[in-house]
Amino acid sequence: MSLLSSPHEAFSSGFYRDPTLDFAVRGLLGHAPSGATEPGEVLATIATVPDGDWTAWHAAWLDLGARLLDEASALHEAGRLESASGLYLRASRYLAEAVDSAPDDTRADVFRRHRLAWDGFIDTTLYSAQRVSIPYEADSLPGYVIRPGDDDEPRPTIILVNGSDGSHSAMWGDAAHGALVRGYTVLIFDGPGQQSMLFERGTAFRPDWEKVVTPVVDFLLARPDVDAAKLAIYGISQGGYWVPRALAFETRLAAAIADPGVTDVSASWLPRLPAPLRALFEAGKKDAFDRDMQIGMRFGAATARTWAFRARPYRQESYFDTLNEVSRYALGDLAASIRTPLFITSPEGEQFWPGQSAALAEALPGERVLQEFTAAEGADLHCQPLARTLTQQRMFDWLDVALDL
Repeated sequence: MSLLSSPHEAFSSGFYRDPTLDFAVRGLLGHAPSGATEPGEVLATIATVPDGDWTAWHAAWLDLGARLLDEASALHEAGRLESASGLYLRASRYLAEAVDSAPDDTRADVFRRHRLAWDGFIDTTLYSAQRVSIPYEADSLPGYVIRPGDDDEPRPTIILVNGSDGSHSAMWGDAAHGALVRGYTVLIFDGPGQQSMLFERGTAFRPDWEKVVTPVVDFLLARPDVDAAKLAIYGISQGGYWVPRALAFETRLAAAIADPGVTDVSASWLPRLPAPLRALFEAGKKDAFDRDMQIGMRFGAATARTWAFRARPYRQESYFDTLNEVSRYALGDLAASIRTPLFITSPEGEQFWPGQSAALAEALPGERVLQEFTAAEGADLHCQPLARTLTQQRMFDWLDVALDL
C-alpha cells in the first residue's frame, strides 16, 4: 500500500484541493452514524476520482448508487427488509451526490433513481413512515411523516427544512435520524425550488418562507398524532435563513433551530464577484453586467458549473436577474419580530455566511442560544459536516429542555 504524505492530516489539509469536492466528502462521511453512508464505501469511491475531475466524480457516485439500488431491490423482493432498508438509504445518499453533479440532459433521470431509492427506504424502514401531500396555494408539497413507532399517541414533532440543494437522505443524516431515536416525529418535505419541486415541477425558491411554513404547520396541527404544544422547526444551510424568516410571521412553533443562522443569503454571492463586476451590478447596469459575466464564464469552467448549480433554483433569465433575486433573501428588521426560542449553530471557519449566526443572535429580542463549534472538536466548517452526532446531541438536548420533555 502506497501512502500519501501525512494522510492522517486529511481533516485539516483536505481530502481534495478542490474545496467543493473536499466539502462533499466531509458531508458524506459525516452521515455515516445515521446509516446514510458507509465510510469504507466513501473512501474507496473517492480513491478512484482525481482531484477536480467532475466527470469521474459523477460517474463514481452514480455507479455506486445504482449498484446498491439493485442489491436493495433484490433483497426487498426476497423479504430481507432490514438489509434492503440500509442499502436503499445509502443508495439514495450516493445517488443524491450524483444528482448534484449530473449533466443537464441526464439530471432528471438521476433524480428519479435517487428518489426511487429513497422511497424504497421509506417502504422498508423499521420506523413508521407515511407519504403525505401538504396543501400549498394552488398546488401541494410532497413530504414524509416518519414516526418512532406505530402508535397514534401525540408526539413532539419537528419540521425539517432543507437548504438550497439538500436531499432527504442527507437530511436523514443531518437531523431526522437523531430526532427519531429521541422520540420525535419528523416531517421531511420539498418546498418550492427544492428537489422534486424543482426537478419535476419546475418551481422556484421564494424568500417569503412563511408562506410555505404556515401551510405545513396547518397540516401538522390537523393530525391527532402531533402534540400541538411541542411543535418545532429545524433549518439547515440556507434553511437557516428560511426558518427565521418564517418565525417572524408564524407564531405557533414552540422552538426552532437554525444550522447556521443566515441573515443575508446574498453575502455568499456578491463578495465573490470581482470588484468591477460588483460595481456594475450595484450600479444597476444590467446589460454590461450580463455581458461581462458571460465572457468570464467562457474562461472558467469550474465557475460556470458552480453558478449554474447555485442559480438553477432561482429560475431567473439572466446573471443580473439572479443576483437581484438572491438579494431579496435578507431578514433585515424582521429578526426583531421573532419571539420563538431559537438555537443557532456557529461553526468555526463558516465558508458561506461568516459572522451571520452571531448577527442573528444579536438581533433577536427573545430567548436564543448561540452554540459555537470548533475545529478542535472536529466540528468546523459550514453545518459541521464531520460532527453531525455532536451537533445533534447539542441541539436536541436544548430542544428537549425548550419543549419541557
